[in-house]
Amino acid sequence: MITVGTKAPNFSLKNQDDKEVSLKDNKGKWTVLYFYPKDNTSGCTKEACDFTESLKDYKKLNATVLGVSPDSTESHRSFIEKQDLGITLLSDPDKNVHKAYGAWGMKKNYGKEYEGVIRSTFIISPEGKIAEAWSNVKVRVKRSPDKKRRGQEDGETRHADVVKGRLKELQNE
Repeated sequence: MITVGTKAPNFSLKNQDDKEVSLKDNKGKWTVLYFYPKDNTSGCTKEACDFTESLKDYKKLNATVLGVSPDSTESHRSFIEKQDLGITLLSDPDKNVHKAYGAWGMKKNYGKEYEGVIRSTFIISPEGKIAEAWSNVKVRVKRSPDKKRRGQEDGETRHADVVKGRLKELQNE
């Protein structure tokens, strides 16, 4: 995992439309870069939908949201269409960008160890530095009943909202 304050590793990956997207394209803007395991799986769908629902807020904060997985651009197109997503999804089949950001490594599930995507999110400043980093992200976290907020009757905190809140804080520092 790379640390806050370091220069964000540059990358160039194809998006869902097979167009090259580079970190340097967002110079002067905030970038939310999140890594997720697989298109059309329950947690990844919730996360992508949560970021899509918050897209207007992110745009007001001069931020671009980019999701990255090892899936193909074709898979991304299908995922976007099926879930009506508004975010940009990038394909990293060789996992080089995952590795550069520490979002690929050993995981454990039901006692078995294997290599896989470590769900991670980074806020990258307009100057290209890591402003905030989360690893082993939980897409939604249950809140205690007394912590419910309007519009969140399900008692969950969405990771996309946590990221948005931190982005606002960073912009006010």
